[in-house]
This record gives sequence, structure tokens and C-alpha cells, in this order.
Amino acid sequence: MTPMNPAWGHVAGAIILLMMFTFIGIWFWAWRRYHKPTFNRMARLPMEDEAETGTEENRP
Repeated sequence: MTPMNPAWGHVAGAIILLMMFTFIGIWFWAWRRYHKPTFNRMARLPMEDEAETGTEENRP
């Protein structure tokens, strides 16, 4: 069995750093104040009455 090349450790570390920065970037993007009204509207969506949306034909 041959030992693993040390360069693979650097490649794996670079990939992990890239994934970590991507995660942090998405997290910052999602928590911007600009998105708050949209997220609040989407959070209320499941609780809206069907009669308000005009989809009465979907009722059983």
C-alpha cells in the first residue's frame, strides 16, 4: 500500500474552505433586511384562507 500524496490534504482543505465560505455567503444573503418582507409574506402563506386566494374550485 502506497502512502497518500500530501497534496490531497491541501485539495481537501481548499474544498472545505470553499464550501464553508459558500455556506456563510448564503447565510448572509438570506438574513439581509431586503429579504425580510418576502420571507414574512411566505411565512403567512400556509395560514391564508382559500377563499381569499380565489381557489374555491379545489375544495373537496
